[in-house]
Amino acid sequence: MKTAVLVIGLLCTCLVAWGDDDRKHTPDRERYGFYIAGNRSWTRIPFQLHSNLIIVPVRVNDSDTLQFILDTGVSNTIITDPSIFRKQPLTLARKVKLSGAGEGSNLTASIAINTNMSMGGMRASHHNLVILDEDILKLSEYVGTPVHGIFGYEIFANFVVNVDFQRRELIIMKPQKYQYKKRKGDRYPITIQDTKAYTDALAVFDGDKSMPLRVVLDTGAGHALLLDRSRSTAAMPLPAKVVRAQLGRGLNGVINGSMGRIQKIKFGRYELDNILASFPDSTSFGMKLINMPERQGNVGCELLRRFNVTFNYPDRYIVMKPIKRLMRESFEHDMSGLELRAKGERFRNYYVAKLIDGSPAALSGLVEGDEVLFVNNSSANDLSITDIYKILQKGEGKEVSVLVRRNGQIFVANFALKRLI
Repeated sequence: MKTAVLVIGLLCTCLVAWGDDDRKHTPDRERYGFYIAGNRSWTRIPFQLHSNLIIVPVRVNDSDTLQFILDTGVSNTIITDPSIFRKQPLTLARKVKLSGAGEGSNLTASIAINTNMSMGGMRASHHNLVILDEDILKLSEYVGTPVHGIFGYEIFANFVVNVDFQRRELIIMKPQKYQYKKRKGDRYPITIQDTKAYTDALAVFDGDKSMPLRVVLDTGAGHALLLDRSRSTAAMPLPAKVVRAQLGRGLNGVINGSMGRIQKIKFGRYELDNILASFPDSTSFGMKLINMPERQGNVGCELLRRFNVTFNYPDRYIVMKPIKRLMRESFEHDMSGLELRAKGERFRNYYVAKLIDGSPAALSGLVEGDEVLFVNNSSANDLSITDIYKILQKGEGKEVSVLVRRNGQIFVANFALKRLI
């Protein structure tokens, strides 16, 4: 599946969340920081999974329902699409510059103060937002559904968060009300540094040799595993077969690199074979994160979604319970060489953005800019971008037919899928 890598380093906006004892009898309207409304212990929130990213419903002040990416490590609440507040002006305090992964330059943004935010029964009062000056990231085009913002660390720091990928729901709990039980899964310690959660529970195998790694747990990344060879993993050679790819987007633009397969990894006591791994170029990743704590990569939702995961930042551990059906599922990448961008009001108009040279899609005659109308007799308007990518990774040798429009003319491209990695 195509992935959206979000590796975001920000200036941290500090919020003070009241302790439970302080707010026990405090009316919601008088509270500050993050809390669960009505003095409840927990709240349940449905989410969508698009391109392996967790998309949750959020409201800011009196806005319509917005869609945010839930990213474990992003330190502030970021509004990526500033147009949503054109009819609802906010109180802006100052300008800031933001830096992170990607090959572009720093972004400029404004700080909006004293806002209110809600997600299900969760509330944030007198909250500060970072609003990008323009929607330069265009995450909606990559994810294939409207994306208005990104947040995460402030949620995980204040609550215990269970991510149930099977039911597509979050359960957010007060930390003092959560009790770990063995039936919930295996518990592994984590370290929180610069708003990121690090674990030492992962090891990579090269033949009989095992290499333990420190990785970031990153729900803002759609891939399975990213290895930063500009760090100590440089001793581990690239896989014999790799393909050049645009791995995703960071705060400062496109992240380019290579993709290949790792023979085996061990996550806690669970072994997974033939893992797809991303190897970003140092110019768009490692060199941009030189002041970050030592780590060798990150684990994204293509791997995490195979578990029921509970994040307990306050007590510094995670709980992982495998989903048997998904643990047996192979790690696959696009087998067409075709990369799409979603456009239009519903982000259901798809255009060819990139083609890998020599790939089945490129050899079939498709070119950049083609508008995809049908995929295997299904109208593209009826398919999400995730649905299309699933078709394009269904299996080697599978026949795919794509109807496209180019300069007002209709063309049909037929090709057989081929495993590129």
